[in-house]
Amino acid sequence: MLFETKEIDRRFYDENLADFLPARLIDIHTHVWLKDFRVEIAGDSRSQDWPRRVAEDNSIEDLMETYRLLLPQHEITPLIFGWPDRDVEIQSTNAYVSRVAEQRNLSGLIVTRPEWSEDELARRVSAGGFIGLKPYLNLAPLDIPAAEVSIYDFLPIRHLEVANDHGWVVVLHIPRPNRLKDALNIQQMVEIDTRYPHIKLVIAHVGRAYCLEDVGNAFKALKNTRHMVFDFSANTNSQVMELALRAVGPERLVFGSDLPIPRMRMRRICENGTYVNLVPPGLYGDVSGDVHMREVSQQQAQQLTFFLYEELNAFRHAAERVGLRAADIDDVFYHNAKRLIGETNKGGG
Repeated sequence: MLFETKEIDRRFYDENLADFLPARLIDIHTHVWLKDFRVEIAGDSRSQDWPRRVAEDNSIEDLMETYRLLLPQHEITPLIFGWPDRDVEIQSTNAYVSRVAEQRNLSGLIVTRPEWSEDELARRVSAGGFIGLKPYLNLAPLDIPAAEVSIYDFLPIRHLEVANDHGWVVVLHIPRPNRLKDALNIQQMVEIDTRYPHIKLVIAHVGRAYCLEDVGNAFKALKNTRHMVFDFSANTNSQVMELALRAVGPERLVFGSDLPIPRMRMRRICENGTYVNLVPPGLYGDVSGDVHMREVSQQQAQQLTFFLYEELNAFRHAAERVGLRAADIDDVFYHNAKRLIGETNKGGG
């Protein structure tokens, strides 16, 4: 068995999610890669350490088995891409996504390197049959301090222009310590929405606003955008989701999981604007040095279920407070993503 499911998980799913979720879902944010793609790197990877503790890789078979175990009453179609970090070999992870997407009739995104020229980007997308791009902040030039990386440092203008010409999907994990409320992030997101209207821009994790303090006044500006959508992958904050729903409406939210990370058994809290994952003792190794991880007692651990369930239940609470209709929920979990993916030609056509 890939991982253990318990009675508390089955009960949580039955009581909170089984009837809430539509029969069909599109998961617009999933990672598939193999541990054989790992490479040694020099220096800091710029990544949080804790996601690596959940799974050392996630084959396409593991992804589909995860859906079977966690969402047994639902049909899920993933949009897949590789693990976008410096210690995973880019060519290997992209080739794997291209191959398994073709084998299973799925859509995939290419993990990009910002140094690629316009022609190289277009050639790689076409050759791999991808429908868009997965840039990532950790692949920005290493001479830029991590806290100072901007969107354009890892998603350069020339890539945006090519993506706009082809109408590609772009799943964007925004940078910078202030996350969604960062003034430069807001400025550049608005610029992309305005200047590149044919890009199907997905802002991942509701702009990494995992705590309410991460939002600031961002939605005062972002509610006036016209094209970008927000996925709520790896986010368990129902207040943040509610703000997003009220700002841009259910037609511009999409479901994403960020699998395999939400296979984690946990519950998330916020303390002074910092998210903390509460986890069972010993399950994820020594977490004492990680500000985002905290072990609970064995007794408390018995009440913890899966990260994915916490995410989906947070959205359910937000949907109830906003008063979403069944049709709105169908849009968020299926139709909005279907339009994004269905309107995009594989191979950049």
